[in-house]
Amino acid sequence: MKINLGRKALPNKLTLQAALKRDRLDRGGKRNKTRMSYLLHTLIALTVAQSIAFAQPIRANETKNTNTISYSQLIKDIEAGKVEKIEIDRTTQTARVTFKGEPKNVLPKQVVVFADNEPLRNKSIKNGVDYTVKDSVDRSTVLGLTVQLFFILFLMTGFVIFLRRSANASGQAMNFGKTRARFQMEAKTGISFSDVAGIQEAKEELQEVVTFLKQPEKFTAIGAKIPKGVLLVGPPGTGKTLLAKAIAGEAGVPFFSISGSEFVEMFVGVGASRVRDLFRKAKENAPCLVFIDEIDAVGRQRGSGYGGGNDEREQTLNQLLTEMDGFEGNTGIIIIAATNRPDVLDSALLRPGRFDRQVMVDYPDCQGRLGILEVHARNKKIAADISLEAVARRTPGFTGADLANLLNEAAILTARRRKEAMTMVEINDAIDRVIAGMEGTPLLDSKAKRLIAYHEIGHAIVASLTPGHDPLEKVTLIPRGQAKGITWYTPDEEQGLITRSQILARISSTLGGRAAEEVVFGDAEITTGAGNDLEKVTSMARQMVTKFGMSDLGPIALEQENNYGFLGSNGGDRSDYSEAVAINIDLQVRSIVANCYDRAKNIIRDNRAIVDRLVDILIDLETIEGDRFRKILVESNQLSKDSLAVS
Repeated sequence: MKINLGRKALPNKLTLQAALKRDRLDRGGKRNKTRMSYLLHTLIALTVAQSIAFAQPIRANETKNTNTISYSQLIKDIEAGKVEKIEIDRTTQTARVTFKGEPKNVLPKQVVVFADNEPLRNKSIKNGVDYTVKDSVDRSTVLGLTVQLFFILFLMTGFVIFLRRSANASGQAMNFGKTRARFQMEAKTGISFSDVAGIQEAKEELQEVVTFLKQPEKFTAIGAKIPKGVLLVGPPGTGKTLLAKAIAGEAGVPFFSISGSEFVEMFVGVGASRVRDLFRKAKENAPCLVFIDEIDAVGRQRGSGYGGGNDEREQTLNQLLTEMDGFEGNTGIIIIAATNRPDVLDSALLRPGRFDRQVMVDYPDCQGRLGILEVHARNKKIAADISLEAVARRTPGFTGADLANLLNEAAILTARRRKEAMTMVEINDAIDRVIAGMEGTPLLDSKAKRLIAYHEIGHAIVASLTPGHDPLEKVTLIPRGQAKGITWYTPDEEQGLITRSQILARISSTLGGRAAEEVVFGDAEITTGAGNDLEKVTSMARQMVTKFGMSDLGPIALEQENNYGFLGSNGGDRSDYSEAVAINIDLQVRSIVANCYDRAKNIIRDNRAIVDRLVDILIDLETIEGDRFRKILVESNQLSKDSLAVS
């Protein structure tokens, strides 16, 4: 039976739930008939088998025993004087015949006799045969009764299973529109605000929410209203879900948790029904917390996408908007939602009265990373000489999840190397693995290894001799991931804004590898190793021209980000300029890249001797730390002594 779920398919104005229930019951009825037919056929087969096995036990025993003779042969043997003894068993209607002169280990012959054995008795007495009659125990009735009871038990078990499955199927049909939120009367998550570090401002905002739930009279006494919703916004891994768990653990109130994707279904109206059921249960347990993770799955802007949007998702969103702030208030219910795509959320969802507060959970700074490392290092064995502050300085851009993964990787390496506690070596190796991938097999001393060494030294020396560039952390020839060699940089401070000179320095250092290949080996020997470098350089130069206004075209933004999402994509950048301006943009990008490339080649040419020396050291050691690299440059009078204190 097929049901069209469109608007024209229900002329009798049946609701969706009624239609689904009817369809589910029809299919359930067909399945029930099939199961009943199967059980009936099984019972009939078992009954027939039992009848065949136990209906004639005498004949069955007769066919099984091959030591038998006929009744007429028995009469002849009696008359011939061969029979010594006859035992009649009236239960089985058989006679056990013992012949004269046979050994004692030979079994008696069996003969099927009649119910009236008087002629056989008279003939036996007449010929001097020992004739006796006895009754054996008949177990066929007990065995048959046992088998019958087994059949009845089997049938009852199958019938009970059938009833339970039918009840579950009908229950699922009735609960299709119920909420799937996990509910806890008191969320004992084991996480409190002391376990959350690196996002101090967000913690202070959310501590007020906990106070609202525990002591609402403190705020209502002066006319303050409890906020209805708190939206946690931030990149993935920064601790949004962890904050929600901490709020639940601190508040000690009923806690509902659900994902935004669990509202939306392929059937129209189910999502809205689940929203209504969620808030109905929340009102029954107020004051309480409702946490909706990844709310952008249901809260996207209405009217976007093919055909004007998605009716089911928009209907679910409309119901959510009404429940949060409609004609009927939700006193005592605080909704906490999390998303990393606030740009795609509907504006009606973000207005005051629904999500009153938007808490930014951003990447932690150096002090925040230190606090996160201290939290995750509580249950790990760490050597006394480890400086978590140094680790925090070396991991700019790491989120809380990245730092937790970092210490876990270091602990795994420590156990693999059979050490009692993790040292700085394991932490440094873990940082390299998290950023660049697993360590590969070092290259043999060959032409390819020397070429890669010149490439990496080109990056390192251009970065070290260009003002405004981040300090060098280390340069290595040990492969990691897809990279045959890596040059690491570590900023000496948190950078919120980047200057034009810093961007040009990064472009120059990125082109240093290709510049070293061309200067040392010639234009004909340049390799494909700079492919990823050229992509980064082109992107940085184009952003300088079209977004940051750092070119001769002036301080204008020629490209804008398109935030009208479709299928999870931002749709690329939108350009509003003529073809003539596009030509000028290309010329400016080429000019910036060319100037930086010339600067990189000049640095390589002017320091060719020190480059060759550094390449020999790198091939020998495979890794040069940043401090030693700068010390070599200072000894060669290429770098001032003040640069040694950079890191």
